[in-house]
Amino acid sequence: MRNQIFFKLLGAFLLVIAAATVTLDFSIRRAWEKSLLQEIERNLRQKTVLFANRVNTDRQNPVSEIVAQEGQAAGARATVIDVKGTVLADSEASAASMENHATRPEFVAALRGEVGSDTRRSRTVGVPFLYVAAPVAGGAVRLAYPLSDVEASVSQVRRTLLDSSLLAFAVALLISGIAARSTARRLKRIVSFADRIAAGDLTARIEETSFDEIGKVASALDKTAHQLEASFAALQTSQRQLETLLNSMQDAVIAVGPDRRVQWANQSMDKLQRTRVHALLVETVRDPDFLKAVHSASESRKPSGGRAASIVPGRTFDVTAAPLPGGGAVAVLRDLTERERAEKTRRDFIANVSHELRTPLTSIQGYTETLLDSGPENDHTRDFLEIVRKNASRMARLTEDLLTLARVESGEQRFSLQPVSPSDLVQEAARDFREIAKAQSVELQIENGALPSVNADSEALHQVFSNLVDNALKYGASGGRIIIGARSSPLGVEFYVRDFGPGISSEHLPRLFERFYRVDKARSRESGGTGLGLAIAKHIVLAHGGTIRAESELNHGSAFLFTLPVAPQ
Repeated sequence: MRNQIFFKLLGAFLLVIAAATVTLDFSIRRAWEKSLLQEIERNLRQKTVLFANRVNTDRQNPVSEIVAQEGQAAGARATVIDVKGTVLADSEASAASMENHATRPEFVAALRGEVGSDTRRSRTVGVPFLYVAAPVAGGAVRLAYPLSDVEASVSQVRRTLLDSSLLAFAVALLISGIAARSTARRLKRIVSFADRIAAGDLTARIEETSFDEIGKVASALDKTAHQLEASFAALQTSQRQLETLLNSMQDAVIAVGPDRRVQWANQSMDKLQRTRVHALLVETVRDPDFLKAVHSASESRKPSGGRAASIVPGRTFDVTAAPLPGGGAVAVLRDLTERERAEKTRRDFIANVSHELRTPLTSIQGYTETLLDSGPENDHTRDFLEIVRKNASRMARLTEDLLTLARVESGEQRFSLQPVSPSDLVQEAARDFREIAKAQSVELQIENGALPSVNADSEALHQVFSNLVDNALKYGASGGRIIIGARSSPLGVEFYVRDFGPGISSEHLPRLFERFYRVDKARSRESGGTGLGLAIAKHIVLAHGGTIRAESELNHGSAFLFTLPVAPQ
């Protein structure tokens, strides 16, 4: 890391130094060189004009001597040329050996009456010269200044610039090494800190006192580590609490991932089936109903349920599966074995007791009626016998209802489901109670239309209607009207029995279909009810795959409604 940072810094410094060197070379050096040439040319022009004036005015000295003196005084090569370009005199070469200068740019300009100049390499000497020519009578004079000194000065400037660049490179090398070492040491601490965090050591911390960019990064990482440690600690605490809670449950809990592999199971599940984390669920539990519920919850993303009877031989479990946020599902197994055994024992006890009571109750009723028929009419014994007969009749009805409820709950009573017209069911119920209603001055109305048939056992549904209409006549006759009807519903066909009596308070509605639950206990006993009619109706409707409910409002009557599924075409 240190070498990488070193070379990156060094490369950056080199780019800066090279850019500065090239900039200086192309700007300052050239500007300086141009300024120097302009100064030389200006001085040489002045000297050439003076040289021309002397040639025009000096009649005492020969041209060759004037040329020698002016060339020495100007520090340049002096030449006199006639109008045809023939060299008449030169301070450094023999005039006879020199070529014609008629085409030279500076001479052409001088013949036009101007001071001309040109820069080129001399063919005679082989050195670059600055040539300046001025007109004189009968030709022109010219001074040629060698530029070799200028080139030497420029070369010296370039060498100085290169030496400065090398010195800057040495300084950059030193600074790069120091900066790279310092930066690498700081970054190494950050990398070591990050490695510890990645390895799970959330207690790792980094100390950084600088306020530059690296210091800000280190400070942000350190703050992140603090927050991560606090969040992870809270998560671990929450996880431990959840594991403790789940392990303390009597119900078995198992979590399955999207790949159908076991993610977690509590101790109750381990007692039922030995679970292995990351193993396929089917390798742990092979019950098809359980697997179906888990698969349904995972795929549909909705809770699903079922019953599993083959997880443990002789035991039955209620399965509730719910989808997990990240995919998969969690399933809860509730052992129903003891509860079902107790429920079956209770049903059997009620059925047996009810069955055993039927015979003595029938005998009591028979003997009581015989005594009533043969006894004296003014004897107090007759009143007592009448009380015995009424209570025996009530106990007989209670016994019959208990037997009916036990058979329906246990599934012992089989229903013959056939397509039945809702209109027929409503009409039959109204026909059976029309005379009774008329005797109580109650109007019995029918509401139904063209509805599809329902799958039902007519005899069983007649018992449901009988219980509901009988309750309406007992407790809602004061309203003077009872409606029996059927209508379409999203779940099938909804049947209803509505009265317009005093109604039922809302707190009683959830418990109306419980066994022996009475809104007004005294009045129920006076009416001869057993408290089992609505419970029987509820279980018959449930056995048909339907639902039943009650609606009521005080002083506005009550309505009992049950829905049955439509018969398949």
